[in-house]
Amino acid sequence: MKTSVLIPAHNEAAYLPACLSALLASEAVAGDVQVVVVANGCTDNTAEIARGFAPQAVARGWQLKVLDLAQGGKLNAWNKGEAAAVGEVLIYLDADVVVSPQVIPQIAQVLDVDAPRYASGRPNVTLSGDDALTRHYTRFWLTTPFMVHGVPGFGVFAMNRAGRARWDDWPDIISDDTYARLNFAPAERLSVPAGYDWPMIEGFTRLVQVRRRQDIGVAEIEEQYPELMVNDDTHDQTVPVWKRALWDPVAFVAFVAVRIAIRLPILRSGNRWVRGR
Repeated sequence: MKTSVLIPAHNEAAYLPACLSALLASEAVAGDVQVVVVANGCTDNTAEIARGFAPQAVARGWQLKVLDLAQGGKLNAWNKGEAAAVGEVLIYLDADVVVSPQVIPQIAQVLDVDAPRYASGRPNVTLSGDDALTRHYTRFWLTTPFMVHGVPGFGVFAMNRAGRARWDDWPDIISDDTYARLNFAPAERLSVPAGYDWPMIEGFTRLVQVRRRQDIGVAEIEEQYPELMVNDDTHDQTVPVWKRALWDPVAFVAFVAVRIAIRLPILRSGNRWVRGR
């Protein structure tokens, strides 16, 4: 079995070294491993940094391929990366994510099946700043059913070739991870126990803008691909909202404040690809 790890990277010089260092420190993966870094529309030295990891990849017996595209855009990067990928397992990894040593081998193992399957690890949401509102918001967000019971897939998601055959090229959509996840029924989505570090958006303005973008991305899928919504999570409130609010009222207030701001005509950005950093 071969595994391909695809990493889209748009001006990720500050984050890519940690991402690749952690990836190349993964525990042994069954079969051959290919890493495809897709530098897209970069104005920094992202591609050069990626090529600099070639000796480490060779030392591991892994293949490292760097695509340097003039055109930006994550969906185009996925399409070009997949065209270069040789693996039966495809792992999609954001350049600002740091995987634990067990994530890649565990995902590769559970996807080594004939039936279409999707997989991800457990996200460890990290905060680098001292923004109190973001910290409180995150604490409540982590108690939502999607985070507790689902297979979120943001930052890292994967599928085998049988699963990827369910659609052609990636469509021009905002929420690629949601689109991928909803192409699989809940029973086809597998969560491995290993985790990965995913940086939370910090600061009220950026938090509102990025969370609004995510909401728009989900609404876009609901409108353009309504047939996929049957695969959405049930959002079972095992612990009701009121009880979670009583447990942590400060976090609840922060969460509600951000959700209200998302719906107000403030802090709007004309850029549908607004980033959190």
